[in-house]
Amino acid sequence: MSLFAKYGLLLICFMIYASTGIFTKYASLYPFLSWQYILSFLGAIGVMGIYAVLWQQVLKYIELSVAYMFKGTALIFTMLLAYWLFGEPITTNNIIGAAIIIFGIILYNLPTKYSDTQLRVRSRPRLLK
Repeated sequence: MSLFAKYGLLLICFMIYASTGIFTKYASLYPFLSWQYILSFLGAIGVMGIYAVLWQQVLKYIELSVAYMFKGTALIFTMLLAYWLFGEPITTNNIIGAAIIIFGIILYNLPTKYSDTQLRVRSRPRLLK
């Protein structure tokens, strides 16, 4: 799988994860346990199931530490979806926060002087007996 496809799958995974917030927002608009509330809540649960399956597939191709670092993009996707679907404002603080997330992802993925060497643990920690 190409690098573009791996990271594309990762971003799609977090877009799906971000949509759970949309379903729960819809649920909050209806009376508790009404059929609209239950339908929205079940939608959130279904989307989380899809996310869980995709997440497992992503971890086959991308290291956990790298993949998890991208979870911050879900905040950006949620902000954009909330603006588009609910008309929630995007503030200067939102934009600054999104820029910090993107900058952090870029910084984390920059090659370093030691990128070719791996940290090796000499022995596994011993568990208390």
